[in-house]
Order: sequence, then structure tokens, then C-alpha cells
Amino acid sequence: MKTENAKEASLRTLMIAGLGGDGAAYRALLSELSGHLRAYYRGRLVRAGRGMEETEDLVQEALMAVHTRRHTYDPTQLLTPWVYAIARYKLIDHLRQNQSTVTNVPIEDASEIIAADSAQAMESNLDLNKLLAKLPDKVRLAIQYVKIEGLSVVEAAARCGISESATKMNVHRGLKQLSSVISQEKAK
Repeated sequence: MKTENAKEASLRTLMIAGLGGDGAAYRALLSELSGHLRAYYRGRLVRAGRGMEETEDLVQEALMAVHTRRHTYDPTQLLTPWVYAIARYKLIDHLRQNQSTVTNVPIEDASEIIAADSAQAMESNLDLNKLLAKLPDKVRLAIQYVKIEGLSVVEAAARCGISESATKMNVHRGLKQLSSVISQEKAK
């Protein structure tokens, strides 16, 4: 636990220094992150039955995304969850683009993979829209911005015109409501 906290603190310090214009710190951050991302992708690609050669491409894509989205990082927050969220989205996009199916993905990652078949995707999107329509507007928008569009809580709060804590609460409550609605529909 101490090692993880020290590593997080070190990475955060490098990121904050990099955001402040310290090029050496920023290069050190990207170098450190590449090792973490490489390990992250290797494990997931192997479990998905994919080749190790895809790892380097994903590492580079994730590092580019970190670089281009660095302005969205909130220095008061932990860095690694922000980085791993980017990495996860890059993995999902990669598997989707390369026609991976849910049967190739470990069960704990299966829910993250969107159907590759466009007809299935459209049907899922319609189902999702129907479910979201049952929620109050402020809750629906919070979920849409944070969970579907991938905005940070800060960005979603600004779009919704509410506080960050209210945004988090709306997402949490909305997901609970959606879970309840889904359970009721399955019981029918």
C-alpha cells in the first residue's frame, strides 16, 4: 500500500510539474506511465486472446491521449485513476475496431465492450435511451456526460450547471435507479 501511495505521489508530482512547463518532469512522467500501461495492456490482451504485438500500439495511443487531454487533469485528484480511465477507453476502442467479440474477453471486462455488430449496437443504444428517458433530466445528463461521453466530473458539472458533488451524487443515484428498473423488467 505504501509503495502504491509513493508511486501515485511521484507520478502526480511529475504531472503537476509537467503541467507547469517542466519538460524534463513531463518526459519522466511519460516514461514511467509507459511501463505501467504496458503491464496493464499485456495482461488484458492475453486474457482477451489477443497478440502481445498490440500492446505497444495501445501504449502509444494511451500516451498520446494523456498528452492531448492533459489539460483536463485536475491536480487535486489522483492521477492513476485518470490515466487508467483513458487506458481502458483506448482498449475498448481497440477491441471494438478490431472486431473483438465479447466471447474473446474475460468476464470482468465483458460489460465494457460494446457490440461490434452495428445492428446490435443500434438496438442497445435504443434500449439505453429508453432507460435513460425514465430518469429526471439532471440525473440523465450527469450519467450521459460522465459514463457515456467520458467527461470528467468537473466538465460534467460545468455543463450541467451544478456542483461536482451534486454531479457525483446524480450519477450514483441514477445508476442505482437504472439498476432497479432493469431488475424490474427482468422479473416481468
